[in-house]
Amino acid sequence: MNINRFAYFACALSLALLACVFVWPSPAQERAQVAITVDDLPSHGDLPSPMKRSDVAKSMIATFKAKGVPAVYGFVNAKNIAGDEDKADVLKIWVNAGFPLGNHTFSHIDINTATPEAFEAEIAGNEPTLQALMGSKDWHWLRYPFLHEGDTLEKRHAVRTYLQEHGYKVAQVTLDFGDYAWNVPYARCAEKHDTPAMEWLKSSYLATAADSFALDRKLSAMLFGRDIKYVLLMHIGGFDSVMLPELLDLMKKEGFDFVTLPDAEKDPAYESDPDASLTHGGTLLEQLIESKHMKYPPVPERPMQKLDALCR
Repeated sequence: MNINRFAYFACALSLALLACVFVWPSPAQERAQVAITVDDLPSHGDLPSPMKRSDVAKSMIATFKAKGVPAVYGFVNAKNIAGDEDKADVLKIWVNAGFPLGNHTFSHIDINTATPEAFEAEIAGNEPTLQALMGSKDWHWLRYPFLHEGDTLEKRHAVRTYLQEHGYKVAQVTLDFGDYAWNVPYARCAEKHDTPAMEWLKSSYLATAADSFALDRKLSAMLFGRDIKYVLLMHIGGFDSVMLPELLDLMKKEGFDFVTLPDAEKDPAYESDPDASLTHGGTLLEQLIESKHMKYPPVPERPMQKLDALCR
């Protein structure tokens, strides 16, 4: 073989092998599935003027659809409608977009400070609104407010029994980065037109999300030896609507593909029940780690104090 042709083929082979090294997927790049859910419909947190509650809903729905996120469940506190037409429109907009609604109790009651009977009454009190908007569609999903499931076993068992008797499934959470904490500071900073503060809000929101996703995937590996199908908790807040396009892009980059809540919670992991009295509640993964007395991995600190002080 001509030496120049040999050199050419050797070079081509080397480049091909090098390319394989760079494109071959590593374990860290494996895809995971996640369902996105949104709490506190029709309203969460303060809004800067002139933003309206219906603007937030329309923006989030448009982003979900543009990014290919299917059938996002919105969890309702019907008390917050309180005769407000703009808030009532949020639920109509949600359902008319083809997105389902679920039960978050009538007034966002905390089971830790209530009796089981009072908590069950709050579930029932939310149902006329859900029935009117959803009809025969599947609205029998409960998201516990504050992710508290009972500070005593008696409460936990009583509510679980009620849910089973009334055809409810628990809408568990397995990804959570505390997105709620950015919405009120955003409203303050937007009103003051504080550009540096707004830029910090954006960068800290995404950084905290990335850190939290990595932590929750680590908890999943500790408990189940794999990526389960995750469920992300978000809120219907002003800053959430602003950041949603970048958040979804980040999630795709981090290896997540989007599915529905019923699809995600078919994963056998959601059959796990910590069956423990946990004052602080938390995601299903956090509850399982605590109930099994497993050593918790290092947790990145969230900037809660700075968020609380920002733009005061």
